[in-house]
Amino acid sequence: MAMAGKRDWLDAGLVLLAEQGAPSVTIERLTERLGLSKGSFYHHFKGITGYRTALLAHFETERTTRFMEQADAAGADRLGALLKLVLAPGPGLGLEIAVRAWALQDAEARAVQERVDRTRVGYLTEISGDAGLAQALYLVVVGAGQVVPPLSGRQLKSALELVLGRRT
Repeated sequence: MAMAGKRDWLDAGLVLLAEQGAPSVTIERLTERLGLSKGSFYHHFKGITGYRTALLAHFETERTTRFMEQADAAGADRLGALLKLVLAPGPGLGLEIAVRAWALQDAEARAVQERVDRTRVGYLTEISGDAGLAQALYLVVVGAGQVVPPLSGRQLKSALELVLGRRT
């Protein structure tokens, strides 16, 4: 990767965050991971504080805004489409766990986590037409990542189907 754009730095940060947690997100680890210089980092960000703010915004866009847009584009079965996105393999679960842990120790991360939770439950309520069901589905997804070890994708799918009383 000769020239890294802002998004490359943010994507690398999300992976680092998912794998090792917020304390691991340092300029040194990011430059090492991307094989780039600190100069390249500073070309896009003023410092680690600004980077972390951008990283939280990127998390919200990638894991909430984009999911809602993709579910809306799916047409009639927005809930089914959303659950497929949530259950898709990838660093999603680790990332969600890492951001929640970060939110316990950092006011900015907590504000983003609160907004993300509120937005997600609001969207689930809108597409399911049932605030109680929306809350239950969201609690299952969040809880699946918080138990040790976290639920597998198959276990989470089964739990969601139980709450929905149908096959997803």
